[in-house]
Amino acid sequence: MAEGPEGARAFWARSSDGVRVRIGYWPTGLAPQGTVLLFPGRTEYLEKYGRVTSELTAAGYHVLGIDWRGQGLSDRLTEDSRLGHVLSFDDYQLDVRSLLAKAEELELPKPFYLLAHSMGGCIGLRALVEGLEVNCAVFSAPMWGIFVSRGAGPVAKFLPSIMKASGQGLRTLPSTSPTSHITGTTFMLNLLTNDRDHYDYMRRQAEAHPEFALGGPTYFWFSAARREMASLINAPRVNLPVQTYLGTREAIVDPRAIREMHENWPSAELTIVSGARHELMMEIPELRSQFMTGALEFFKQNR
Repeated sequence: MAEGPEGARAFWARSSDGVRVRIGYWPTGLAPQGTVLLFPGRTEYLEKYGRVTSELTAAGYHVLGIDWRGQGLSDRLTEDSRLGHVLSFDDYQLDVRSLLAKAEELELPKPFYLLAHSMGGCIGLRALVEGLEVNCAVFSAPMWGIFVSRGAGPVAKFLPSIMKASGQGLRTLPSTSPTSHITGTTFMLNLLTNDRDHYDYMRRQAEAHPEFALGGPTYFWFSAARREMASLINAPRVNLPVQTYLGTREAIVDPRAIREMHENWPSAELTIVSGARHELMMEIPELRSQFMTGALEFFKQNR
C-alpha cells in the first residue's frame, strides 16, 4: 500500500508521558550518506511517504519517520479517534525525543538531515530552536501560520476561546468535520495536490485503512497551534542552512507567515514553486521533481 522501498520496519515507542507512538525506518541499500529525519504533517501517517522514502533511500539516505501522537497508528488522544487534537505543542517534542532515541538505538549513521512538511515544519522548527542536531533542514509548506480568509479573521481570533469556555473545545473548526479531507472531497476540490495519481494514491490508503483517517482540528488544537506559531515567529532564527519550499497555490498554511519567518534569517532561503499546492512531495511530476531534486542537492551540499 505504501509503495515504498524494501526492508521497511516499524516500531512502537513510549514517549515520556506514556503515549505510544509508531516510528518507521527505511534503510538504504547503498553506502549511507546519512539519515533523514522525516517529520510529517497533521493527519499524516508513515505509509503516505512510501514513494518519498523510495527516492531518499535510492539516493543513499536512511530515513526515520514517525506517526505523531493523535494520528496514524499512534495513540489517539480523544474518545472520537477522528479528531485532530492536542492540548499543547510541547507534547510533540516528547515524540521527537522518542524518534531520536530510536535513531540512537538503531545506530543510524550521521549526519542527520531534517525533512519536515506542514505541521511537521512547526514541530521541526521548535526542535531546531531547542537544539536538534542536524546538518541542515528542508521545509515543505511549513505550518508557521494557518491560512484564514480575511473575512474569517475575527472569528478565528475569538471563537476558539468562546468554544473552549463553553465546554466545546473538542468540536472541529467551522467548515471542517471529523471526516478526512482526502475522503470527504473530490479531486477537483482538493487543496493538496494538482496530481491525480498522487491524489488517488492518498485516497486508496485512506479508504483501505480507515484507522489512518483524521478529520478537522479541534478548537483546543487550533489554540495550541496559534500559541506555538506566535512563539516561533518571535524566536531567534537558528544559524543552520535551511531551504523552504512554498507553492503559489497554497491554501492550508499561511504564505505570509512563511515569508515573515524568512525576514532577517541569513542562513535560510525561500523557494517559490509556481503552480504547486500544499503537498509539494506529492505534486505533478515537474513540480515534485523541483522539490525532491532541490532537497537532495541541498543535503549533498551540506554533508
